[in-house]
Amino acid sequence: MPGKVKENADKTPVLKGQEAEDAILKYLKKMNRPFGAVDVCANLKGAVPKTATQKILLSLAEKGEITQKPYGKTTFFVAKQSDLEDMPADKLAALEAENKSIEEENKLIGEEIKKATAELAKLKSTPTDEELYQQIREAKAAVKKSLDYLTPLRAGTSLVSPEEIAQLDKDWMKWRAEWISRRKIYTNLWHLVSDSLSPQDANDLAEDLGIECDTTEHGNIERGPLCTAPLKKR
Repeated sequence: MPGKVKENADKTPVLKGQEAEDAILKYLKKMNRPFGAVDVCANLKGAVPKTATQKILLSLAEKGEITQKPYGKTTFFVAKQSDLEDMPADKLAALEAENKSIEEENKLIGEEIKKATAELAKLKSTPTDEELYQQIREAKAAVKKSLDYLTPLRAGTSLVSPEEIAQLDKDWMKWRAEWISRRKIYTNLWHLVSDSLSPQDANDLAEDLGIECDTTEHGNIERGPLCTAPLKKR
């Protein structure tokens, strides 16, 4: 079938014998870091089966071509450092210069990222055109409302008519008299209830009932001209 032919064509060929051994040894020298048998098999894309990889690694270690390092229940294999080619001084200097250049480049990129991030945050916090138009409309409406309120004041026109003032005085007299009457009823009733109680018990009872007495501000209003001076009927 066409599908099978394609699958077999993409599959990594399996190495055996000396080819498998050479591939594993070459990989360990190239990477120059410890690997377990499972890692080597996976990194070679299955070119050498896992069982064969384990046997080849042990064989290479016995022949002294690689170093075997047990770590707990796992065994790692690494290329012998003495067999690795020494890096020439000029190549090492070139690599150091390249590394320094890359570090400088990374530093510049980091600064650009920081600058771009700050610019992005600034743009996100900036109102959109539609939001600005809405704010302008609201500001214009607030200005118009204030001007409409100020216009009669500037012309010397009273905002409250004599009839409205008279109604306010009437309502004030009505509800103040009602308040005085109710306070008198409460005072008489409370004296009857608390007459046989000690001051502490009376305070506890008032607290339990949620009774709130007049505050200092209330007393100042009662002694002020608003309540002491009789209102004139208009």
